[in-house]
Amino acid sequence: MTDKSKQDILLELQQVLEQRKGAEASESYVAGLYSEGLNKILEKIGEEATETILAAKDGDKQALIGETADLWFHTMVMLADQGLSVTDIIDELARRFGLSGLDEKASRTS
Repeated sequence: MTDKSKQDILLELQQVLEQRKGAEASESYVAGLYSEGLNKILEKIGEEATETILAAKDGDKQALIGETADLWFHTMVMLADQGLSVTDIIDELARRFGLSGLDEKASRTS
């Protein structure tokens, strides 16, 4: 995989997740998640977050990479389910870039 395609992988994955919305649940893991609804998607995020934390706590770098990838993947499924994209998150991170974390947090209305 080239550096360019590595940079685009989140956007490419986003396209696949959108395409899976129309697939049969029996044909696609992601379509199955969509068909089971938001609670199932959120359950998977919680599961993957826990596994990510445990991998970090155990100092297992390879497991941490894999579990973080799973967490990001399921988070992207949730975003797609909610009509959002990875670009929305990238835009928000870009907006915050260069701001003091303390100032940014204080500026939130909620």
